[in-house]
Amino acid sequence: MIQLSNVSKYYDNEAVLKDISFFVDKGDLIYITGPSGAGKTTLLKLIYRAERPDEGSIHVAGWDVGELKQSTIPYLRRNIGVVFQDFKLLFNRNVFDNVALALRIHGLHPDEIKETVNEVLKDIGLRHKAHEFPQHLSGGEQQRVVIARAMVSKPTVLLADEPTGNLDPDTAQIIIKLFKEINARGTTVVIATHHSDLFDNTGRRVIHLKGGELIRESIG
Repeated sequence: MIQLSNVSKYYDNEAVLKDISFFVDKGDLIYITGPSGAGKTTLLKLIYRAERPDEGSIHVAGWDVGELKQSTIPYLRRNIGVVFQDFKLLFNRNVFDNVALALRIHGLHPDEIKETVNEVLKDIGLRHKAHEFPQHLSGGEQQRVVIARAMVSKPTVLLADEPTGNLDPDTAQIIIKLFKEINARGTTVVIATHHSDLFDNTGRRVIHLKGGELIRESIG
């Protein structure tokens, strides 16, 4: 599903990722961990082609990501949902409209949009908040809206960048439980986090980064 082979990325001639190689099988849930500056966010950006690798190759769901033409990138991203650390919600639109945005861009019929958005909001327990605005939600509720927005197009891959970084421990566990439920339905999930308590004793693969290098793999 995801294959990185000898991937390196440089900014101003300084390597932020160095010779990274690993794979993620279809239906896996894995964690990428490391301290701030280890390269976690850059790695995710490479996978969904917000950045291009300077060396090596990346394949996602059959796409050679580094070789994609600009016009083809939107087709790749229909297969990838992204949960951003800073949410990136539109505060002048309500919950329903935030989640529906991608479907409207894809040109779906309004009735199909309504049905799909209401279904995904029900799945995350926020159907009753559909007409609320993000600023009136708690941090955990905002993060669930971000997850709903990422999942509404039914992507095959879900990437999450420090999804619990701004949440209290109890809310963080609720969010991680939601990712596990999404994974159980068949979505491949990659979670970047520096919180080891999220993956300890999970039995899941953990990719450890430090200084832009993959220093080891372990089982949480």
